[in-house]
Amino acid sequence: MMGAAGDGCAVVAAVGATMGKRSEEEKRRLYKEAVGATRLGLGVNLVLGAAKLAGGLVGGSRAMVSDAVNSLGDVFTSAVVLTAFRVAQKPADAEHPYGHTRAEAVAGSNVAVLVIVSALMVGWENLRSFSTEPKADIPPWWTLAIAGGNVLVKEALYQYKIRLGRRLGSLALIANAWDHRSDALSALAVLVSLAMVRILGPRFAFLDAVAALVVVGVILNSATRLLLSSAQELMDAQAEPEVVEAVRRAASEMPEVRRVDKLWVRKSGLEYLVDIHVQVPADLSVHEGHKIGHQVKDRLLERFPNLRDVLVHLEPYPHRHEGIEE
Repeated sequence: MMGAAGDGCAVVAAVGATMGKRSEEEKRRLYKEAVGATRLGLGVNLVLGAAKLAGGLVGGSRAMVSDAVNSLGDVFTSAVVLTAFRVAQKPADAEHPYGHTRAEAVAGSNVAVLVIVSALMVGWENLRSFSTEPKADIPPWWTLAIAGGNVLVKEALYQYKIRLGRRLGSLALIANAWDHRSDALSALAVLVSLAMVRILGPRFAFLDAVAALVVVGVILNSATRLLLSSAQELMDAQAEPEVVEAVRRAASEMPEVRRVDKLWVRKSGLEYLVDIHVQVPADLSVHEGHKIGHQVKDRLLERFPNLRDVLVHLEPYPHRHEGIEE
């Protein structure tokens, strides 16, 4: 009997090790694709930022210069995110038993503050331009080509990253995709303003500064949302309802689990930490209950590769909370 029990424990341990290995491989793939998409965005933003800055300075377009600042700011943001991804993949240690995945949220919050400050500075400079004599220069036609190309490239990046983010279940990539969409809209505002100045003449040059302020508003909106989402993550807010419900459903499907009582899911970078209370038959032995707890954990880690860890708490079913304070 002892030999059979030992073999059973060995099988459970082997299955758990296989799941853990598979989960680690999935996580590496997750980070690899996320890093690849971020690097692509960095390269594109660097080229677009340099082109728009040169075009704005030579063509005399404040709106294009503001949009260039936005793209170059995105380059810095992507560089910080890449560094955060590298730190986030470091294994847990004695000082960080939950790992280093919060590095992404720390980086995001700091970057958001820097972007907000830079956007406010650009906005102030454009507000001051209304009190000065507007420039009589009409932007050359090639500035429209730069702005139009920027719209197309940014929209293409949005479509690529939103699909990848949804497939990987990466909220960071989805947020980054919407940042590209906001960039595309601000670039569209620049394109429209440049076209109107060329069509209507120098008297409407003030439209360029108006478009620049629209760009600033878009930047402030994106940066504020990034700051709020990073703060929510750092404060251990409950994850999105669809994520929580998917975890609850996966645990409830197990025949040994009578009921999922409490479920807390915290986002940590590209991964999640789960605390789950499940009710099991009250007449089970400690050994059987312990085995079920591991099965719940292994099932969730296998089903959701972006879960970093699962803490399972067992409760008797039916649970009447007799003399127990929860």
